[in-house]
Amino acid sequence: MKAKHLLAIAAGIAAAAAACAQESRDSKKIMDRVKEIVGERCSLCHGAKGESASDTFPRLAAQHPAYIVKQLRDFRDGRRKGTMMNDMANGLTEEEIAGLAVYFSTKKPVSRKTLDTEFANVGAYIFHKGNPYSGVAACASCHGPEGYGTIQLPRLAGQNSAYLETQLGDFNKRERTNDNAIMHAIASKMTTFEIKAVAAYVGGLE
Repeated sequence: MKAKHLLAIAAGIAAAAAACAQESRDSKKIMDRVKEIVGERCSLCHGAKGESASDTFPRLAAQHPAYIVKQLRDFRDGRRKGTMMNDMANGLTEEEIAGLAVYFSTKKPVSRKTLDTEFANVGAYIFHKGNPYSGVAACASCHGPEGYGTIQLPRLAGQNSAYLETQLGDFNKRERTNDNAIMHAIASKMTTFEIKAVAAYVGGLE
């Protein structure tokens, strides 16, 4: 192989190595910024590891990253309104949003057990079978039999029960300003008893 070919190969390797080093530095910079945002904003309500400080705030640990990205964008851009999250998400860049999604989605959720198992069993029936008499669809048909959701739909397993109750109520009243089309049709048919039972069951899933 001629010397000029060797030099070209060496130059290509050097360029690739430099690009990788720069990418690594950029990634570290973004994640350092993400940790700052978590400490300054997110941890106040959601906890540093996505285990929220109160049952009224959603657990973020192990949530799907694509779902977190969508919600943060919706809060930032005003498609989802009515909470302090509009202020918290204001000014977030796409890189910061993506970094936050990775940060929380990779946190391992803490196991929680449902105390009122009989009540949760009612919720389990509705979650898996729905209520054919009132037209309530089974939650599992979209969110999966274990409540793990999909890339497009949120993980419900282990979510705070009070938060789930609030969201279902907001979907029913159309006070949730995004993702409302399908969920309103379901939540509007659920009784308060059914909502609380499903929330109790889902909150105990791992």
